This record gives sequence, structure tokens and C-alpha cells, in this order.
Amino acid sequence: MPTVLSPVTGTVWKLGVSVGDDVREGDELMVLESMKMEIPVEADDDGQVTAILCREGQSIAEGQPLVELGSVPRER
Repeated sequence: MPTVLSPVTGTVWKLGVSVGDDVREGDELMVLESMKMEIPVEADDDGQVTAILCREGQSIAEGQPLVELGSVPRER
């Protein structure tokens, strides 16, 4: 299961996805704030959000897991 990691130390400013959302590579998952800069965090792969491991306003460290992605269920 791919895990999206924080590229910087900072604060989670805005979550843009919820558990169950389907995302594509490059979609914005959240925005971090670090040193008064807004840093978008994007999906590295296509998938479905299976877990959000942080909350808005939370301080996070560089390399900390933020979001877990699973396979997108295939349509029947």
C-alpha cells in the first residue's frame, strides 16, 4: 500500500481529500504550511485514499506518513 510522506517539516494547513476518495497521480491531497509558504502535497500514484494519518492544524515532520493509498476498486 503506497504511503504519501511529508516533503517538509511544517503544519497541515488544509486537507483536500477524504477516506474513500479516488485520486490520480498529481492530484493535490493537502496543503502544508512551512516557513510561511504553502506547499501542496500530491499523489504519487493513482489509488483510493484508505487512511489519512494527520489532521488540519497538526505539526508534522519531514518524512512523516500523511496519507495511505490503496488500489482503486475495478468496476464490475
